[in-house]
Amino acid sequence: MNASAPAGRLIEPDIPVDVDLGDSSPDPLTIGRRVRHARHESGRTLGEVADAIGISPSALSLIENGKREPRLSVLAALAKVLDASVQDFLSAAPPSRRAALEIRLEKAQRQESYESLGLPKVKIGPRLPMEALEALVGMHEAMASAQADRAATPEHARQANGELRERMRAADNYFGDIEREAAELLKAINHPGGPISRASVDRLAGHLGYKLVHTSDLPSSTRSVSDMRHKRIYLPQPEAGQHDSRSLAMQAVGHLVLGHRPPADFSEFLSQRVEINYFASALLMPEKDTVALLKQAKADKDVAIEDLRDAYAVSYETAAHRFTNLATRHLEIPVHFMRISQEGVIYKAYENDGIVFPSDSTGAIEGQRVCRQWTARRVFEQPDLTQAYQAFTDTRSGTYWCTAVVERTSAGSFSVNVGVPYQYVKWMRGGNTQERSKSRCPDPSCCLQPPAAQTDRWGGLSWPSARVHSHLLAAMPPGVFPGVDDNEIYAFLDKHAPAE
Repeated sequence: MNASAPAGRLIEPDIPVDVDLGDSSPDPLTIGRRVRHARHESGRTLGEVADAIGISPSALSLIENGKREPRLSVLAALAKVLDASVQDFLSAAPPSRRAALEIRLEKAQRQESYESLGLPKVKIGPRLPMEALEALVGMHEAMASAQADRAATPEHARQANGELRERMRAADNYFGDIEREAAELLKAINHPGGPISRASVDRLAGHLGYKLVHTSDLPSSTRSVSDMRHKRIYLPQPEAGQHDSRSLAMQAVGHLVLGHRPPADFSEFLSQRVEINYFASALLMPEKDTVALLKQAKADKDVAIEDLRDAYAVSYETAAHRFTNLATRHLEIPVHFMRISQEGVIYKAYENDGIVFPSDSTGAIEGQRVCRQWTARRVFEQPDLTQAYQAFTDTRSGTYWCTAVVERTSAGSFSVNVGVPYQYVKWMRGGNTQERSKSRCPDPSCCLQPPAAQTDRWGGLSWPSARVHSHLLAAMPPGVFPGVDDNEIYAFLDKHAPAE
């Protein structure tokens, strides 16, 4: 997830050295360029430095060209000889603008898409003029952008979603590296535990050198905008439709702490979205305290999503997501999660408990309609939509107990559903419910086909005018950040930037 930033687009965040950036560690090519830069600054030849640390000049050349990853002992020896520090070599930032361009060109020429063209590679060295270097990098990145635009179709998006869901399932939706980053950050601001307050969020951003600024004119295509030059994170005012900006602030901070770079493709964009949402949830509901609450609830056979929601002052959906992060790893309970519209259309879903979601021919589940007999849809039929509804459902993949709640949003009403296999219901509040249904889907006679009497009465005598959603036919919005207009963002930043 460390795609190089296009020139002029992104300024490296000044992350304190005590924050572990995880996946943002430099690649061998960046390390090599830093070693070469330090050697040139010292005025020594390749052979002189190689002899001084006891390796061959060819081995050092491979390191400098990013074709061999140096051992820590070799870096330590190089640091001593070149009057530098190991940390200098391990910095993720290139040592100069020219080095940054050389790295971007080298990476571009190593791409399979370039290899498939059968064209010779340009030799990168000090004799390559700066103007030519800039032009080559610009052409490569323009080609990559055009290819990404062509590939970013709805089919591509569904495939990317499917791959991401597989990754989440393989990890039981638990990511320890993100949990550790969140825990370290909370420790750094001396968070005492429990719900994180707005003041704590301000301290958290301040610890990273950033200031939170609320504004009423945030670009409509964005949830937040980070000014990395002036260390500001712009968030919407409450009256702009966001009653609680804690999550948005922590998601923006997540991009910094997790070392994200502008996404190279839509798959990486989705992955980054999942990671910052996870990061924000891990701050809102810290692992240690939340697991303790859940383990006590399991011991009492009284696990309930509502208790998590109320204990940490978050939405039911956030609490449900967080439960899926921790339930399998810490409680040994497999689980599934859904967020569906009132029409039964899947917007989000996750499972590691064997339930079979409806899917299309490509295996994608987003946009598919779940069975009318599932708890996630039956909850809309209840007289009191403010209460959680529990029921058992016999499905083709087994019997599941589910609890669902309806949440109303500006986009309509949605059902948030959490379920577990029958044998795990003993730990859950509401596990004694007498509500039960049976789903025969994908058998059309279950809920897709109207009753025979209605078909006889209306077959061939109705003609509905369908509401066609234009996004189903369009390609994914182009751009590094899909759907975001750079002109709008840069004009916004110019308007709000402090005087220099």
